[in-house]
Amino acid sequence: MDAADADVLMIGCGDLGSRIGLRLAERGHRVLALRRRAELVPAPLHGVSVDLTHEVPDLPALELRHLVVALTARPRSEEAYRATYVDGMRRALDAVEAAGRLPERALLISSTGVHGDVPDGTLVDESHAPSPKDGPARVLLEAEELFASRVPGGTVLRCSGLYGGQRPRLVDKVAAGDVGDPDRWTNRIHRDDAAAAAVHLLTRPEPPEPVYLGNDDEPALMGDVAAEIARRLGVAPPPRPDPRKAHGKRISNARLRATGWVPAYPTYREGYVTDAPAGPTAH
Repeated sequence: MDAADADVLMIGCGDLGSRIGLRLAERGHRVLALRRRAELVPAPLHGVSVDLTHEVPDLPALELRHLVVALTARPRSEEAYRATYVDGMRRALDAVEAAGRLPERALLISSTGVHGDVPDGTLVDESHAPSPKDGPARVLLEAEELFASRVPGGTVLRCSGLYGGQRPRLVDKVAAGDVGDPDRWTNRIHRDDAAAAAVHLLTRPEPPEPVYLGNDDEPALMGDVAAEIARRLGVAPPPRPDPRKAHGKRISNARLRATGWVPAYPTYREGYVTDAPAGPTAH
């Protein structure tokens, strides 16, 4: 594929971005992906090497239909997040503007972390105003605001804790007997479901809302999730949670569900099957 033939531009193409790009390619789209190391962009996507924390990409005149911003910052610090999500995205959007074609649909991957702390047990939906509690979350909200100002009509997909693909850190922690606070509400979405949601919002006939929360169907207490993983690993069960002490927020996926999106992994029970099959050597 020649870069100038692309009708999709991926700003960022890590694990989740690659899954989104490959799903779009399966639908016949021609995908151009910006990544620090273009050789890591999976075929048939066309990769361009660029470090957006320092460089403005040189883009061809694109026949742009869809724009996806799926950046990844390391480490989790305010400085790294600003360099990537705000300054890096601004450089990429400058290049898109210079290329002379606004997308028909645009999507930014963000995080439910922008909602910060809420009263314990609150079911958070898109009507709740963001209240970031730390520097990285505040920068993500700033990135959302920048995206909205530069890409009118764009959509933000705020994902809960992503898992799937590689062996999740939680599986290793359960195997080591460390499950953290069993009474804390947790929220998650499998990476394949997050990618499917992104493509669904980009390609459905109806215009999307400005914001969606990406979560599976069942916020769950950490102790319940850990107990299921321990059962599959064949290790000693962790302490059971006490629902009377439950704390933290729960994320609603009702708006996303109402669009017709259906998760392949509706709860942690289905999602961790592939990541932690039964047996002490689960992988």
